[in-house]
Amino acid sequence: MESLTPIWAVPFIGLLLSIAILPMAVPRFWHRHYGTVSLAWMAVLLLPMAFAFGAIQAGHLILDSLIRDYLPFIVAVGSLYAIGGGIRLTRTPSGLPASNTALLALGTLLAGLIGTTGAAIVLIRPLLRAIAWRREQTHVVIFFIFLVGNVGGALTPIGPPLFLGYLHGVGFAWTLQHLALPVLFMSVLLLVVFWLIDRHYARREASPPMRLSHAGGPLLEGAINLVLLLAVVAVVVVSGSVTTGIAVPIGPVVLTLEEALRVAGMFVLGLASMWLTPRGVRELNEFNWAAMREVALLFVGLFLTLAPLVAMLQAKHDGPFAPALALLNDEAGQPRIAAYFWITGLLSSVLDNAPTYLVFFEAAGGDAVQLQGKLARVLTALSAGACFMGAMTYIGNAPNFMVRSIAEARGVAMPSFFAFLGWSCAVLLPAFVLLTFVFF
Repeated sequence: MESLTPIWAVPFIGLLLSIAILPMAVPRFWHRHYGTVSLAWMAVLLLPMAFAFGAIQAGHLILDSLIRDYLPFIVAVGSLYAIGGGIRLTRTPSGLPASNTALLALGTLLAGLIGTTGAAIVLIRPLLRAIAWRREQTHVVIFFIFLVGNVGGALTPIGPPLFLGYLHGVGFAWTLQHLALPVLFMSVLLLVVFWLIDRHYARREASPPMRLSHAGGPLLEGAINLVLLLAVVAVVVVSGSVTTGIAVPIGPVVLTLEEALRVAGMFVLGLASMWLTPRGVRELNEFNWAAMREVALLFVGLFLTLAPLVAMLQAKHDGPFAPALALLNDEAGQPRIAAYFWITGLLSSVLDNAPTYLVFFEAAGGDAVQLQGKLARVLTALSAGACFMGAMTYIGNAPNFMVRSIAEARGVAMPSFFAFLGWSCAVLLPAFVLLTFVFF
């Protein structure tokens, strides 16, 4: 499929626009048939592809995308969704600006320890309970997505995209050493902006309700899931540090033994959470699989229709993205640090940030030793772009979509796709410009 042209991006763009427009235009149809819409756009890609390149190549594209990309993604997200949904904090914060800001700061730190998905699922329900008495809730969830769902994930290579760098030789501690200051800069800046906005809205609210005392009771229920979260982190770290050289063929797709064991380990840990967590904890958490089902059905379409764009991106200077890649270096061949940040980031906001990160990792030379040495600023820039700018859209990172679904199920009026983009442009783009001047 070397002759792919931009026309093959139409199904992905169509699905993206469907996610953006249909929930506003025909909400009842969308909530009943979003899976069908996703399937329809997959067919729009695969049927012409089978005609143009042959059924075998089209079938290989399906299997490769499903097994190599979608399966590890959905198992990891599903297991963290199950584990996080089994943890219930029994103390409900006040929902006032100081309390909300502290909870977002805690979540940002936690995202660096257990990944953005795990941190988001653990803390979104306590946050929603805390602000349930507030009339204005939307901005709180939006900043939660910015910070907990994205920015905090740059602290350690627990999840994609930085995990791919870890697999390619980037040291586990390197990420913390070089991205800690950009993360701190973005976190403090966004937390201050959030506090100002939340204080503005809080002044128009009635007095907060009295909270019942839980003195003497446990701080959290479902504590076994904390052990399972640590086990998830251990599975990720170990699978990235061990190389067996053993291949596991699944049809025409070949995974390494480490990849297969990582997927299997995540799946088992998710099942263990469902079995070991007392049912009452999940009932009090109002846990259900609705948000996970929406992510599963929409992201299978996104992953599949995204495959041609990833192939075009991987073609580098021989593909349609060549003009963008040409901006990465100046006339003397020296890297433009800011260009790595912005181009990697903007593409990551609408494409899967994991392959985008890897493409620009390779475009920078692909040598982990050099990228951690004299090209460290390049690796820092592209890493920050891939992680931070996933917050620009709902599809930029899986936790964004999941948090939105959970919040909507609790009655929070979440913005549409374009309205969320308006929030991210108003808040994040100025922050990214400042970040560029300070670091890149």
